[in-house]
Amino acid sequence: MADARPEFTSEASKADAAAQRQDTRRKWLVRLALVVLVFGAAYAIWYLLIGRNHVGTDNAYVNAEVAQVTPLISAQAVEVLVTDTQAVKRGDILVKLDPTNARIAMAQAEADLAEARRKFRQTVATSGALAAQVEARGADINQARAQLATAQADFDKARIDLRRREALAPNGAVSGEELTSARKGYAAAQAALDLARAGVATAEATRGAASGQLAANDALVRGSTIDTDPAVLAAKAKLDNARLDLGRSIIRAPIDGVVTRRQVQVGQRVAQGTSIMSIVPLAHVYVDANFKERQLGRVKPGMPATVTSDLYGGGVVYHGKVVGFSGGTGASMALIPAQNATGNWIKVVQRLPVRIALDPRELAEHPLRVGLSMEAEIDLSGE
Repeated sequence: MADARPEFTSEASKADAAAQRQDTRRKWLVRLALVVLVFGAAYAIWYLLIGRNHVGTDNAYVNAEVAQVTPLISAQAVEVLVTDTQAVKRGDILVKLDPTNARIAMAQAEADLAEARRKFRQTVATSGALAAQVEARGADINQARAQLATAQADFDKARIDLRRREALAPNGAVSGEELTSARKGYAAAQAALDLARAGVATAEATRGAASGQLAANDALVRGSTIDTDPAVLAAKAKLDNARLDLGRSIIRAPIDGVVTRRQVQVGQRVAQGTSIMSIVPLAHVYVDANFKERQLGRVKPGMPATVTSDLYGGGVVYHGKVVGFSGGTGASMALIPAQNATGNWIKVVQRLPVRIALDPRELAEHPLRVGLSMEAEIDLSGE
């Protein structure tokens, strides 16, 4: 009997300990359930009030409208004044090209302009000379007509004299020698008359030719001045082009930004239209966020957005707004787009780039660089 009592006591204490552990487990399970319910309720409240009005993605990158610097003439680089990572302002000199050929072309264009002006003045002077010739030919015509009138009078007189002598010849009142002399005078007067008529025709023809030359020469200068003459204007255009090429021998920065990918060295001959460096406008960078197509049903341009950068962490938040959507998804713009006809098409969730403009003041405080990873979130309640 003495041995059974301790055994009974040990079993009772074990049962009490098991019951106590079970009660403790039950309490912790209840507490865990309450915590889960609290967190679930909090998440539901957050989603209903905030979460459903926001869409976000970590597939976002900094981008910018990078300016490509290209020479507009082909020449040798004689001086390079910038290096990669250097900040430049719009109008700063980047590269100087050899201006020798451009200067020669400009000198030739100046000579051509002077020649064109001289020819115009010569044409104007020629018109004056031709006008004087026309007047002189008019005087020749008057002189020829006067000679014609004299020859006509002489001819009429010789004809009358001949008729009188021919009428008197049968009666013997006029000798044969006198009749012969009258006939010779008539023939000479007729020849002189024909010559005078030819002189008038020649003088008129000469004046006609002079008038034609004057008209042709006047057509070259009529309605024009030395500054509006077509040949002078063409020469001016060539001079302006040569002057422009000379100015293009100095390459300047088109925008404010940072120089990157400089590909020109002193002594290198650069080709027209070949990129020699790029300038990134850090004050005007933006974010291209690639959202899933299922997230964009309510997104519209103008909605506010917040962006954080892996460079600065979550402590620096950029504020911006949606400015637009890309015209196609990344897959559609790929080198080999997905096409069912080629057998490389698989239905997957597509991403559409959304452009987000950033606040310039925040960019000035915390500059970004093209290509940096970003996290973007759009507030749909701003619609």
